[in-house]
Amino acid sequence: MTPPHDGGHFIDRLAPGWLVVQFLGTGMVVVALVTAKEDSLWIWGVYALGVIAWLLFVALHSWHPRTAATMLALSALLPALVVGAADDTTAVILLCVALGRFTSLTAPSGQLIAGVTTVCLLLTWISCTVADRPLSDVLGYPLLILVLTLIGLNRRQSQLRAEQAEQLLDQSRLVQREQARAAALAERTRIAREMHDVLAHSLGALSVQLKVATALIEKGDTEAALARVRRANRLADEGLTEARNAVAALRDDVPSLPEAFERLVTDHRQNHPGEVALSITGEQRRLEPAAAVTLLQATREALTNAAKHAAGERVAIVVDFGPDAVHLRVENSTTCPGPPDADHVPGYGLTGMRERLALVEGTLTAAREDDGRLWVVQAQVPA
Repeated sequence: MTPPHDGGHFIDRLAPGWLVVQFLGTGMVVVALVTAKEDSLWIWGVYALGVIAWLLFVALHSWHPRTAATMLALSALLPALVVGAADDTTAVILLCVALGRFTSLTAPSGQLIAGVTTVCLLLTWISCTVADRPLSDVLGYPLLILVLTLIGLNRRQSQLRAEQAEQLLDQSRLVQREQARAAALAERTRIAREMHDVLAHSLGALSVQLKVATALIEKGDTEAALARVRRANRLADEGLTEARNAVAALRDDVPSLPEAFERLVTDHRQNHPGEVALSITGEQRRLEPAAAVTLLQATREALTNAAKHAAGERVAIVVDFGPDAVHLRVENSTTCPGPPDADHVPGYGLTGMRERLALVEGTLTAAREDDGRLWVVQAQVPA
């Protein structure tokens, strides 16, 4: 049994032009020949050549469109030679069927269609004039041919528009595939960058701390070695947190930004002394996962610096949802003579934060204010 989809493909290959135009055209040709009242053998010879040319067109149309168009033009030109000499309208019918189909083809150029149509009109007019046909035939036959030609040209225009629409659709699909491929490559690059930034920095810092701890143990300085091990443990915890955040950004399951800030502030209050004030202003909306995670990482870095250099001091966090960007400001009191160092967080010191924000088209500034009594970190990402 033939599968259903095979039947569907067979039906799809039967184009409307074959079903409507060529099938009915062939039927009209056959009926015209069967009902013809013609006594001249040479005219029957012309009819036979025209019909053969038509049948060759029907057979070759799907495989050799240019050759088929040539056969169809010949099938129109031959009856035009004998319109005036024929005893009935059989030649006119054969001519109209062939020329009407020829002018509806999309393979021939417009110049070729115009040329064949003009020659057919001239041959019809000349043959009628030479045969001394009535004025109604001399004028009427060319007019009929012209009308049928215009109908064929209208169908040709419809087919050309359909083909152009199909080409545009194919081009659109190609562009979509290329865009999807580019997006996939960009996403792979982002994944590689996320994993490298998190793992390379965290593992590198862990390796340094453990090597130092090993050297201190060999020297017998147990207390200093224990401090290094504790720092390595903290680095591992922070690196794991950053890895989870990176995976969350890649999986697009980051919570809403206000919720994430609340959670971050709550965790900091539980682990560090001092007050942390959070203020969120503006019309809240969801950001791209990468931008949201980067903003949270910058906040976590600022809070960690505050806990290290200004333990117990008040920290103020202001998040403002502006019309085009989300602005972050984290400020705390500090007596440290310089900006906090960043070796305690895997890859998220000031330089690391700037690089991360730059990747999401954001910016970062960090400076002292209020005569050096405040350390202020400001960041923004496009909304």
